[in-house]
Amino acid sequence: MSSKSVAEFEGQDALFEKNSNKPVPPQLTRATLRLELPPSYVVVGAYRLITDETLLKPSWDKCKHAARRGGIVGLIWAFLTFNVQKKFIEIFLRNSPKVTGLSNDTVFGYKVPFNVHTYAAVLLIGSQVTTIMRFFLARNMAIARDRAWAYTVESRGKGPEFWQPYVEEWDQPPHVNMKKSLVDRVLGSWFGRYLIKRVLLLPFSFYPFIGIFLSAWLKALGTARHLHRRYFEAKKMTPYQIAVFMEERKWNYRAFGFTAALLEGLPIIGLVFMISNRVGAAMWAHDLEKQQHCIANERQKRNK
Repeated sequence: MSSKSVAEFEGQDALFEKNSNKPVPPQLTRATLRLELPPSYVVVGAYRLITDETLLKPSWDKCKHAARRGGIVGLIWAFLTFNVQKKFIEIFLRNSPKVTGLSNDTVFGYKVPFNVHTYAAVLLIGSQVTTIMRFFLARNMAIARDRAWAYTVESRGKGPEFWQPYVEEWDQPPHVNMKKSLVDRVLGSWFGRYLIKRVLLLPFSFYPFIGIFLSAWLKALGTARHLHRRYFEAKKMTPYQIAVFMEERKWNYRAFGFTAALLEGLPIIGLVFMISNRVGAAMWAHDLEKQQHCIANERQKRNK
């Protein structure tokens, strides 16, 4: 649906996002590139987590003991089951090459520089080890992620008063049907996501990278919404306002969520991105909120 922004800047050259008429406030000039390319916040979040000692140290201190315990259990599991699982994969691929398009050293007839059985087994074991570590890290990881968000916001010098009530940015906002489809309900539940990832997408896991990309695409919007949960709560937005806000930025949220889910889906190292993505999400929320402030101020001027 076409849109026209409420706000127009007086006496200033407004910066506009590509293919939309929503202005970028002058104070966000330095963040314009990131606002136009939301996946960049994922990269910036990872860089900041790694380089900012005041952010990295408390996160690691909170998770290191659980990570070590989970890592030890995961390594034992991998050592005991690797050959068994590799054998199972060999039998599966041998009996269904026409379905999977895979053989011992080819993918749909193309040579690959590694043994497909070994690749699939390593990927499957890596996913299982990650699940084991997430079990041990569950509570501490949640605390570390919340602290990462809080620290990122505080480092910008912003308090609770920074998050103002939601302001509609479009003159003609898109209509959103709040009744969820069956697919949305399935993807929105933990059991549904587990069923899709561990059962329906399992055959695609045997393809190099394809399974990871498919899983990330399916989880894109859900991941993005979850990463901005604290932002929506801080603004006290209703479910309908959240739906409209995300619909107006649908492809931005999908691109951001896809990149975040893709990195979080990587075996073991994805656990680090589960924290750094919260940092990137907080930085994006900060810039989006500044944009909301600017529109609210211009609306007040118009109403005077």
